[in-house]
Amino acid sequence: MLTTRFAHSARQDPDPTRFRSVLGHFPSGITAITSRDADGKPVGMAVSSFTSASLTPPLVAFLPGKSSSTFPAIAERGSFCVNVLATDQEWICRALSVSGGDKFSGVTWQPGPHGDPVIDGVVAWIACTIEAVHDAGDHHIVIGRVDDLDARTEASPLLFFRSHYHHLAAA
Repeated sequence: MLTTRFAHSARQDPDPTRFRSVLGHFPSGITAITSRDADGKPVGMAVSSFTSASLTPPLVAFLPGKSSSTFPAIAERGSFCVNVLATDQEWICRALSVSGGDKFSGVTWQPGPHGDPVIDGVVAWIACTIEAVHDAGDHHIVIGRVDDLDARTEASPLLFFRSHYHHLAAA
């Protein structure tokens, strides 16, 4: 594996509030990363930092915060499902964004190929096995090997831009 580190001269990091604000100008889709805990209960987290990483082999990546209370359960299981949320699923994003409680109350889902929740009505789902986890400051970079996937072409994704939810305009 090739890892390159660049030497940087002394510098001051940007203010975290400004950093977040400026990066908020990049629109992103919203995903629900789902899995099961050691007792088989569904666990999940809302994530906008998701991307494809490789076509051959098929790999995706997402970046959970190191303070996440959900990611350790996902890591222990070793598999997860990426659910691309639809425009009418903002409430699911909000439910999965809070700490504690029953995040899946009212959420209907079916077990995916690994038994991880595939949420009903999503734009697409991607079943993965964890391939690697890398350190990235206050986050992890999780690389998942894609094992199965499907999409609904008629559904539109929920988007996040400048700290607000959006949807695509009708064509």
